[in-house]
Amino acid sequence: MPRKPPRALLQSIRLVVLDVDGTMTDGRLYYGAQGEAMKAFDVRDGHGLRLLQMHAGVKLAALTGRRADLVLQRCRELSIDHVVGQSRAKGQAIGEIAQTMSVPLEQVCFMGDDVNDLPALRRVGLPCAPADAVPEVLREVSWVAKHRAGHGAVRDLCELLLAARTGWPPVEEPPAQS
Repeated sequence: MPRKPPRALLQSIRLVVLDVDGTMTDGRLYYGAQGEAMKAFDVRDGHGLRLLQMHAGVKLAALTGRRADLVLQRCRELSIDHVVGQSRAKGQAIGEIAQTMSVPLEQVCFMGDDVNDLPALRRVGLPCAPADAVPEVLREVSWVAKHRAGHGAVRDLCELLLAARTGWPPVEEPPAQS
């Protein structure tokens, strides 16, 4: 298993881009009787992302090979404004996201789980994966979460970055002065 990345690298990360199916979710799709699709997102992953934004000022984006309709609602809740869906060329897409968000690729972290994520993982400064990513991905990333996709992997990443930047757990902000 890859070792913990150097603190200087963790502190340099300004943008976290997440694959969706198999990273933010466990990769399973649920279909209702009317054909509607559903996905499950981990609340603690979401809370970790919000803490990362609030305490470290890290920008967030989502990159998925599927249609992003179901993802958009969750991303809105998490204040993730940049969502790229139906991406079949994730290596190119990660470059475009970084450029749009004015962050050099060496200051980008991408978490992905499957072989279609490899081109993006190979371009960023901090390539990461959930514990249950495919072997091809696990062999190439710099860091692997303790938890599985959709079950705390994203939270693991948030805690890693926050620990290097501001400390974990984050210090509660003082109450507003009246």
